[in-house]
Amino acid sequence: MQRGPLRWPRHPRLPGAAPESIALYTYLLDADGELAEEFDVRARIAARQLATARVLQVDVGACDLVPWFEASAQGLGLLIIDGLLALEVRVNGRIAAELVGAGDLLQPLGPAGDQLLVRTCGWRALRPTRLTVLDRDFAERVRAFPQITAILARRACRRPLELDVLRAITSQPRLEVRLVLLLWHLAARWGRVESGGVRLSLPLTHRLLGQLVAAERPSISHALKRLAQAGLVTGATDDLHLHHSLEHQLEVLSEREPALSERPAARVRRARQTMV
Repeated sequence: MQRGPLRWPRHPRLPGAAPESIALYTYLLDADGELAEEFDVRARIAARQLATARVLQVDVGACDLVPWFEASAQGLGLLIIDGLLALEVRVNGRIAAELVGAGDLLQPLGPAGDQLLVRTCGWRALRPTRLTVLDRDFAERVRAFPQITAILARRACRRPLELDVLRAITSQPRLEVRLVLLLWHLAARWGRVESGGVRLSLPLTHRLLGQLVAAERPSISHALKRLAQAGLVTGATDDLHLHHSLEHQLEVLSEREPALSERPAARVRRARQTMV
């Protein structure tokens, strides 16, 4: 008899590349409070016994979720219990990123609709992450509890809306404004209110911020420096302090637009034109 925790076999085509199951099953209602709140005490007991799912452990770094998406085929997908993942999509040498965390329901990445456009996609764990595999067997077991499927369907619809928000943010012409909007958007989910503002402690880097707001890493470094000098955003990228409020920061950026956005050479030329 094998001793120690049970593990599901690795995908035969990708040895060592895919995360493995750290436990046979978990009670999903114990791991997800929002799902549990949909039931009264008696119904929760019955649903808890049936809403069980395999748990995956993903270590920090690049990870291959394809085998587990295949395992959840004809089911509901992969549900993040805790942790943080980044989806990176590369097109023509540029990468756009999306952050997903606890409560997000992930679906397989289907083929690109435009067959003439080459893209590559990859997942990266920014924190140790646990996911559950909601396969066809899970969907069959919870069929008697439509509340579960309804909540998970709403979560699947939440991600396209988040992507639309990111698209609207990246359409802003000024990089400082894009960064401020992004950081407050992330803070609404992952931030912690503190005296004088909000603290955002995420494993962000200048490279990742650039992928989120469509900018090069050096530009991100300069923009963060300018925001710090203005007293709006301070601290290291993995422990940022957003001072005051979003409205205040946007107002300050509007008032300080020439000083923050113009390069030194441009300011010199403008000063000379004013003198003439």
